[in-house]
Amino acid sequence: MMVLLRHLLGDVLRRLRQRQGRTLREVSADARVSLGYLSEVERGQKEASSELLSSICGALGVPLSQVLREVSDQLALAELQEAALLGDTVADPVAAEELGIEPVPDRVPEVADMVGV
Repeated sequence: MMVLLRHLLGDVLRRLRQRQGRTLREVSADARVSLGYLSEVERGQKEASSELLSSICGALGVPLSQVLREVSDQLALAELQEAALLGDTVADPVAAEELGIEPVPDRVPEVADMVGV
């Protein structure tokens, strides 16, 4: 079963909102997004544009990069679980190396690393 990005994104946004103890109504008003549309985004029924995501993240007081990082982490886990269920040898790092697949770095370089500070 394929994991849909919009489902993961909706789950992360909902968790962040609930962790803050806020209602859909509060966040939708702050983000200037209709309550129904925000609800559909959280349930993974609608694809959110980058502008909409930026607005929702602003209303939640969370950087978009943090939301995308959490989504990325969840996607990586889902892919590993799916590969393990299918018996995919690519999920095994040794097998992946033998196949010439580069490992994904375990961290994104800090901006200071990239500019040589």
